[in-house]
Amino acid sequence: MQIHSKLPDVGTTIFTVMSGLANQYNAINLGQGFPDYQMSEALMNKVNEVMHKGWNQYVPMQGYLPLRESIAEKIEYLYKTKISPDTQITITPGGTYAIYTALTTILQSGDEVIVFEPAYDSYIPNVEINGATPILIDLKFPEYKIDWAEVRKKISSKTKAILINSPQNPTGAVLNEKDIEELRSIVKDTNIFIVSDEVYEHLIFDNIPHQSILRYPDLLQRSFVCFSFGKVYNCTGWKMGYCIAPAELMKEFRKVHQFNCFSCHTPSQVALAEFLKNKDAYLSLSSFMQEKRDHFKKLMQQTRFTMQDSFGSYFICGTYERISEEGDKDFAIRLTKEAGVATIPVSAFYQNGKDDRVLRFCFSKKKETLDAAVERLIKL
Repeated sequence: MQIHSKLPDVGTTIFTVMSGLANQYNAINLGQGFPDYQMSEALMNKVNEVMHKGWNQYVPMQGYLPLRESIAEKIEYLYKTKISPDTQITITPGGTYAIYTALTTILQSGDEVIVFEPAYDSYIPNVEINGATPILIDLKFPEYKIDWAEVRKKISSKTKAILINSPQNPTGAVLNEKDIEELRSIVKDTNIFIVSDEVYEHLIFDNIPHQSILRYPDLLQRSFVCFSFGKVYNCTGWKMGYCIAPAELMKEFRKVHQFNCFSCHTPSQVALAEFLKNKDAYLSLSSFMQEKRDHFKKLMQQTRFTMQDSFGSYFICGTYERISEEGDKDFAIRLTKEAGVATIPVSAFYQNGKDDRVLRFCFSKKKETLDAAVERLIKL
């Protein structure tokens, strides 16, 4: 028996490879994007409490209503946009699932999707498994800005969607108001959808406002906007997120969702419904994470790496031209084995393996972890 693979070119991801090496060589893992510190004890206690109260069975397919109501309240508070909890919000098992479901909802064989590289590694397989073609556009190195003139050139009669991500993984770049105006201009009077990955919405630094699609009614009417509770509350293993879209689009999204996941973890939803009302828990996250970014950048000045700007996310990129002329994958592997620090080569986020000799570092770690990692990197 043989399977005709829907993803024939996909193998083991670089994240699995580097984490495996990190374990094998007892390296400090600054590769994968997850915190190594504890999440909120109050939220953990709340989940335990509601489990003991009996909240352990299915909630509705679209998600626990009080949670969707809390999300709608948060959106109105942050972005001055009214969202219907009944028809516009669906709770999902993580942000990546929300993105996949949005693409599956809209794509047909032969469609094209604009994808910016370096790109989060699920985007291209999500497009291809739905029979569509990713149209790849490089972000301008080293600032990783969108070349909107190039976007206009790549738009065709087959363009079904543009996939955006801000704050961006892996680079930490963010969209600004000019980017939004360019996007509005391009999609105006078209049938092009927007899939907006905003899982790092609260991890944005230097007092830069997050340019959420939720701020712009004309863009929201054609968009699926995807979020993650895991990134907000330092619980990536929960795999809890949500998608927001206009009612007519969400109706189709739920058709796909109901035959895939159907319902997400009930105790987490019930706990989050109440915890989300604590504004400080998410409003304080940017300063908390910026402190880690700044600490790591300052430490890295003692090394021979050249760190790039990061305005959001868990990540910051750095070049190593003063250390080696190796390709980034080879250097990342050697760094793990010999220096005991695991990173991710940014070429892994390009379909063609474009190599600018850049590594991605995750700074969402305890101070002691960052200190220990840089102590090892100084010796290079």
